Amino acid sequence: MVKALDNNYYDLIISNVLVPSYDTSDNITYLNDRNSLLHLPAGSVNPCDLGRHTYHSFPTLYTLSSTVSLEKSGVTAVQSNPDLALFGQGVLVAVIDTGVDYQHQAFRNQDGTTRIFSMWDQTDQTGTIPDTFTFGSQYTMEQINDALSSENPYSLVPMTDTNGHGTAIASIMAGTPSEDGAFSGVAPQAEYIIIKLKEAKENTKRIHFVPPNVLCYQESDIILGIRYAVTVSEQAGRPLAICIALSSSQGGHDGRGTTSTYIDFLALLPGIGISVAAGNEGNDQRHYFNSTTAPPYYNDIEVRVGNDDKMFSMEIWSFAPARLSIDVSSPNRESTQPVFPALSQCRRFSFIFNQTIVYVNNIIFEEETGDQLILLRFQNPLPGIWYLRVQNPESEPFSFHCWLPSGDIISNETFFLNSNPNTTVTSPGNATHQLTVSAYNQLSNSILNESGRGYTRIGIIKPDLAAPGYELPCAVPGNRYGTATGTGAAAAHAAGIIAMVLEWAIIRENYPRMTGNNINRLLIGGANRSQANTYPNNIWGYGQIDVNRLFERFNGQ
Repeated sequence: MVKALDNNYYDLIISNVLVPSYDTSDNITYLNDRNSLLHLPAGSVNPCDLGRHTYHSFPTLYTLSSTVSLEKSGVTAVQSNPDLALFGQGVLVAVIDTGVDYQHQAFRNQDGTTRIFSMWDQTDQTGTIPDTFTFGSQYTMEQINDALSSENPYSLVPMTDTNGHGTAIASIMAGTPSEDGAFSGVAPQAEYIIIKLKEAKENTKRIHFVPPNVLCYQESDIILGIRYAVTVSEQAGRPLAICIALSSSQGGHDGRGTTSTYIDFLALLPGIGISVAAGNEGNDQRHYFNSTTAPPYYNDIEVRVGNDDKMFSMEIWSFAPARLSIDVSSPNRESTQPVFPALSQCRRFSFIFNQTIVYVNNIIFEEETGDQLILLRFQNPLPGIWYLRVQNPESEPFSFHCWLPSGDIISNETFFLNSNPNTTVTSPGNATHQLTVSAYNQLSNSILNESGRGYTRIGIIKPDLAAPGYELPCAVPGNRYGTATGTGAAAAHAAGIIAMVLEWAIIRENYPRMTGNNINRLLIGGANRSQANTYPNNIWGYGQIDVNRLFERFNGQ
């Protein structure tokens, strides 16, 4: 079995500079120009393997970001204007998600042929592996059309979307209008690149204390999906709009992670636009912030742990020059000893009067950020209020952020008692140059409560814009239609708008050098802004996306 698929091997992210030191001809998977995966035997997974290997080498885990309104964002005005009439023609749109129901009418032309240019199914090992990749099956437009005209399409192209999230996101972005006119994607003449992600390895979930039944995805597979989309678009010589409707609360929330830096680089290249969901963590009470400026130089965090959360992790990120210690107390006040920072350590604490085991990694220097990270992982925690004392042994002021996991990795019964809704934009939405999209209810003109809020931990303005994200009409598997709500749906809507701008700029040769970051700045300039708010702000960013106003500004209107 290919080691990238084998649960007996860890997938560790390393710099390409280090590859010659480890390469044994079958243990390296190339990710991009900066990083590769090193496949090491996992054996019996030990939580303190994260300690022997660095925190950032283990792939972050991502969850899905969604569970009407073309007029609200200026799409209809642009498409009904004969001088513009932008529908995404000639542009490729990439969806890296749970796959699609490729037989759905939303992904077909009027003659019944497919609008999918290329597909890579990471979960299917029966077809042709894409060039420069090591697993999965690639299907071309010709193969998909052959499948659609056959009696048993799945015998030729076996991709399905049992979850429905990918089908919904792809259709919002660029779906073919339904016959009754009740549904249309934003860029319905674009063609698709579909990447179906495989689920995260069990050993990666175990090292991050994610329950085995939770659906989540490794960032390494997302990076491979992005690289596949970029490769296909380059070979086709066509511009590309990418939608990432996935999110993670792991990492420093500063845009320095492996996925964030990759999309940050791509967004500066001509012909590639990237829309990323801001995440749905705004009202789940999973973020805590503290700034201690006067003695005594400690802070107590109170975490309510629910009955159903038998394992979970928590991350505390501090700011230099603080050097913080941590001790953990259970609801019955049994406590660990203080754990002081070190370069590489993993401490295991087994509580005597309950079944809880806590692993503490107090990392004084996390390599990607240069900041201190305190990683806590709980096994069989006693339900109730847990107390974490964060202290500066130097008796100096300090501040820190703390995050619980995103999505359904934990239940809503586990939360901070004194939570802070800000700084809840999830990764990779904290990078600089991609478009990070929050979601608003286009019917009431109000932000969705769950929409992630900025800014980033280091003060970068995110989100950039808000897009419609409440009950957007979408395709669902089985040739049916439904609605989708959340920042993933909003990011898909914005990605369709990016495709429209790419058509105008590159396909029609009005601005062939257009980068994704250029598009972001143009959209920011043309955004709708309420007089009731000051912009930018950490909820709406620079306002509501409006592609029609972008073009009006070109005409001096």
